[in-house]
Amino acid sequence: VQLQASGGGLVRPGGSLRLSCVASGSFFSIYDMGWYRQAPGKQRDLVAAISSGGYTNYADSVKGRFTISRDNAKNTVYLQMNGLKPEDTAVYYCNADVVDPMMKRSRYWGQGTLVTVSS
Repeated sequence: VQLQASGGGLVRPGGSLRLSCVASGSFFSIYDMGWYRQAPGKQRDLVAAISSGGYTNYADSVKGRFTISRDNAKNTVYLQMNGLKPEDTAVYYCNADVVDPMMKRSRYWGQGTLVTVSS
């Protein structure tokens, strides 16, 4: 299973970006998907998560600004980021809880995409 994240870049404060992460490979199903971020010198923290049924969970710092969604037919999770602030600058990682054809559940991570918010 591979997760490929994309959509990061440089944006001015107040701007928007949309991250995408697509899962590929051999698997039976995907349960929870999510986005984490890691700023320089800090730990990796949850940004947002979404269940297979569409239940969402957000970090307090992004509530009202970020929206997580998924397209189960495309095995893809998105993160729409509006009202970006300099403190949102970080490497963003996607993850997914995947059940393989042997019915084993494992968590996989994408390679990370850099988001820089600066004027």
